[in-house]
Amino acid sequence: MSAAANNPVSEEAQEDRIYLKSADEVAVMRRAGHLLGRIIREVLENVDEGVTTIELDKLAYRRIREAGAIPGFLGLYNFPNTLCISVNEQVVHGIPDKRRLKSGDIVSIDCGLILDGFFADHAWTVGVGKLDPEAERLLQVGEEALFRGIDAARYAGRVGDIGRAIEEHVTRAGFSVVEEYTGHGIGRRCHEDPKVYNTGTRRGKRMGQGLTLAIEPMVNIGSGRTKELADGWTVVTADGSLSAHFEHTVAIGQEGTEILTSAEDH
Repeated sequence: MSAAANNPVSEEAQEDRIYLKSADEVAVMRRAGHLLGRIIREVLENVDEGVTTIELDKLAYRRIREAGAIPGFLGLYNFPNTLCISVNEQVVHGIPDKRRLKSGDIVSIDCGLILDGFFADHAWTVGVGKLDPEAERLLQVGEEALFRGIDAARYAGRVGDIGRAIEEHVTRAGFSVVEEYTGHGIGRRCHEDPKVYNTGTRRGKRMGQGLTLAIEPMVNIGSGRTKELADGWTVVTADGSLSAHFEHTVAIGQEGTEILTSAEDH
C-alpha cells in the first residue's frame, strides 16, 4: 500500500526515525514476504474474465488466515478490505466490489500481511484476456521500472537513487510516474520512514544494513497527475489514462539487496 507524499519531512528529521532490522528480524520478514508472494501469485492466477474483484479479495483473506497471518490492510487507516484492487485508470487503493473483470482490463493487486509482528507488502499488475498493445507495453515498462529501482537500492547508496532509476526508465519509455504516492520503509508498521519517491528529486539518506523498503512505482500512460474518488480511497489518473502498479518488499544488505516478497523460498 503506497504512502501519500504530502508534507514530506526533512531528510534530517527522517534520519532519526529510520529503523534498521537485525538479521533475525529480516528472517521474520522473509517468511512473511515469501508467504505473501505465494498468495499474490495464487490471486493473480484467478484473475480472469467474469471474476469479481470481491471474489479475489475473499480468496486472499482465506489464504492469509489459513497460514496463521493477519491481513495487513484490513482496518489499516479504516481500509475496508484485504486487497487493494485497482482496474484500468485506477492507480492505487481501489476497493474490491462486485465489478466483473472483462477482456482488455488491466488489474493491479496490492496486498499486505502481518506475520509474527512484521509486515510484508507486495503488488503486481496483470491483464485480462487480449490487451491493447500500449497496455501491454505499460505493464512491461512498469515491471522493468520496479526492477530498475530495486537494482538502485544498494548498501551505502542514497534512497533517492531508487526514484531516479525508476523515473529515468519510465520517462524514456514515454510514460509518467505518479509523484503523489510513494514507496516507504516497512517493518513492524506498514509505513515507516523513509518515503521512497518514484522520482529523483530528493537525495534521501544513505541505505544501511537492515533497511527494509517497499519499492512501488506507479506508472501512467498519460499524465502523472491523479485524483481521489468520493469513496475516500480510490486514486485514479486525472486524465483517465491507464495505470500500472508494481511493488516488492526488499532488505538492504552489504552483500546485496534481497527481494523478500518472492513467491519462492530460498
